[in-house]
Amino acid sequence: MNVTELGEVQLRFAELVWANAPVSSGALVKLCEKELGWKKSTTYTVLRKLCDKGLFENENGTVKAKLTREQYDAAKSGELVNGRFGGSLPAFIAAFVSANPISYREADEIRAIIDAYKKETGQ
Repeated sequence: MNVTELGEVQLRFAELVWANAPVSSGALVKLCEKELGWKKSTTYTVLRKLCDKGLFENENGTVKAKLTREQYDAAKSGELVNGRFGGSLPAFIAAFVSANPISYREADEIRAIIDAYKKETGQ
């Protein structure tokens, strides 16, 4: 899946939508005014752009997520691993931990994720 990069402002807006979806467009305008200091026109402009990018939809005045935050993050992570590390997750992890040491607890959590995946897929 090719997911468009979000700028800082778009990501802050997306976080509000993900945290509140489904949300009426009117309530979203009020939320953006309170949280981001935006006018109604700014909210609708950014919403339209993110709908065009396929993240959200505004149907009959209700804004819904087409991709959850988790789906967006998974797609962006996959693009990073595929683009920078030739699709090699071990190469990505090696690069990451060489610059960002992980704790024993984090290593155990990663091991548990891998073990659950192996069990789920029968590997």
